[in-house]
Amino acid sequence: MTDARGSDSRIGETNARRAPGTPCWVSLMVHGPAATHDFYGALFGWEFRPGPQQLGPYARALLDGREVAGIGQLPPDRQLPTAWTPYFASDDVNRTADTVRLCGGTVGVGPLDAGEAGRMALGSDPAGAVFGIWQAAAHLGTAVAGVPGTPAWNELLTYETTGVAKFYETVFGFELDPETSAGRDHVTLRLAGRPVAGIQGVGDALPRDRGAHWMTYFEVADTDASVELLVGLGGHVLTPAEDTAHGRVATVADPEGARFTVVRPLR
Repeated sequence: MTDARGSDSRIGETNARRAPGTPCWVSLMVHGPAATHDFYGALFGWEFRPGPQQLGPYARALLDGREVAGIGQLPPDRQLPTAWTPYFASDDVNRTADTVRLCGGTVGVGPLDAGEAGRMALGSDPAGAVFGIWQAAAHLGTAVAGVPGTPAWNELLTYETTGVAKFYETVFGFELDPETSAGRDHVTLRLAGRPVAGIQGVGDALPRDRGAHWMTYFEVADTDASVELLVGLGGHVLTPAEDTAHGRVATVADPEGARFTVVRPLR
């Protein structure tokens, strides 16, 4: 993780159209949306309203009336792992999807229209990590940042960074900023010099039941208190809270197993 506010350095509303490649939305597909709404509503203070239904039942999470994330329902006959998925902005989702394929990735869903909200696709990189592509129309993406309950950062956990970093550089136009310290395999993804996401190579520490995957960080006011609340709501602690150069973090999972990280950023 670099700057926890790297995806948008302003605190407050973020209603502007994002530059291509900018992380602009996070979405979760689950088997039991009602229980998941209750969990995240209690944890982050989210409320929910219906969103586009092209992929089935879907709701947008709101914080103080502003959209921050989406939660949809997996088809009942699909026993897929639940996971938070970041979406990256695109001016032309069809062209971006074609580039994904040309660079060795796959496109599993779309491109397709999401009503009047925009146009989307779901793809995976050559190592198998799933991500979304979003071409905004009425829906520009996450409408607020820099406050508790909002996405703060996205970090790709993969076996090694070299090949997959080149994939994201080509597909989304990221500038690659590798870390030079010995023993750490990390690349910060930048747009116009600004950090927007990261790639962490973890080698054999990559979870066998997940493989390569994106990890979403959500800002909280108190990491330890949020972890305690999460456990009481039926969530699980994967990595206990610890202090880092970027804030106090803990990696956790919701009751359906979707992994995410809570962070109280340093100010």
